[in-house]
Amino acid sequence: MAIKEWVKLNDGQSVPLERALASFDQFVLHEREGDMEEVSARIDSVAQSIRLEQPDIADATPRQKARLIATYLCRHGLTGIADSSEYRNLRNNFIGLALNSEGRAALPLISPCTFPFHVYAIVMAPHDQALDGRPLEHDSPLEIMYMDPFRSEGEVFRNDLEAQLRTMGLSHGHYEMLLGVSSTAEMVRRTARNIIESIQTTRNIHDLRTSSELPYPEADGALYGALWALLLLPDENESLFERARYQPYLMDHLEKQFLFDVQLVEMYMLPQFLGSQHSTQLLEALQAIRRGDSMPKQVKRRTSNASKSVQFKVGQVFRHKRYNYQGVITGWDVECAAGEPWMSQMGVDRLSRGRHQSFYHALVEDKSVRYVAEENIVDTEMEVGVNLMRLAGRHFKRWDETSKTFISNIKDEYPDD
Repeated sequence: MAIKEWVKLNDGQSVPLERALASFDQFVLHEREGDMEEVSARIDSVAQSIRLEQPDIADATPRQKARLIATYLCRHGLTGIADSSEYRNLRNNFIGLALNSEGRAALPLISPCTFPFHVYAIVMAPHDQALDGRPLEHDSPLEIMYMDPFRSEGEVFRNDLEAQLRTMGLSHGHYEMLLGVSSTAEMVRRTARNIIESIQTTRNIHDLRTSSELPYPEADGALYGALWALLLLPDENESLFERARYQPYLMDHLEKQFLFDVQLVEMYMLPQFLGSQHSTQLLEALQAIRRGDSMPKQVKRRTSNASKSVQFKVGQVFRHKRYNYQGVITGWDVECAAGEPWMSQMGVDRLSRGRHQSFYHALVEDKSVRYVAEENIVDTEMEVGVNLMRLAGRHFKRWDETSKTFISNIKDEYPDD
């Protein structure tokens, strides 16, 4: 859904700003509120509340309407981030999270003017009307005003904005571009860049792999969405080579966590690079993934005496006997199938049951993949943590509350599990 919205935008179709920005939320939502329809409904609800609080707003002039709306936003806390130290918090880049959170924190990206380091709202009067409501001649220039509802209820004057640009060392030739209306596509690109900046400045790989509680929104999903946005909605001043620099990062995420999206890459991204060396690289990567999918999988049934001794099944949740982490089984071997160097390094032969016991492939709550000896697996009745539930959703059909197991989607490999 999100990718299709950005594709429509790139094709020149009209996409409402709130839907274009809410597309980022689709990569991190999982089962939480905040999809595109809910975001639109929330904004409609705000608009209705303004009408109820200001019943005469329909009769106000464009300038008065803008001020009344800004007053409402300030009064009801819809003004973005109160604490500047939270500016790079990843969750503040998502409009759905902002509208559904108690503090309603969000980066100031819900207004279309691309001023450096900040975004101002541009209010335009109808073509036949001035901002103060006076009728205008047919060929009169369009009147606009600037506002900063994230900071105040009043109007911001163009002269003041131009003065700020001068202090930044920008020439007069840049003014029209920086003080003009920003396109929806540019707002999406700006949000994507903010997401990447938030991830780079507030987290590192160690944090993501060792945190006992994965952050929400999850950084991997957020980054994956930002990469899609930058690849699907290129800046007109950006060369194909510059845009292609995002491609390897997206493909890395695709191979590791989002394999079901291969068809989307083939449909929407590959055509954008056709005829270039980047399309060749992308095609080779996609073909490698397809070859992996087409390789015949070894079917493991529980009919032999050896396989009947495998105690646990795919989809079962367990606790590690020694390290106490929670995980879910994604596959099994009748006995350790790892190579001799790995078994030597891991001390497999020093286990009480050694290498001739069942070993299990497992997905763990810290996002790692483990290979666990049966003697270290403890069946558990404890509730599945939110981190494991979120990760397992990418590998299993669903969670079954009755059996307390995840329902496998690889019945072709483990038909008896």
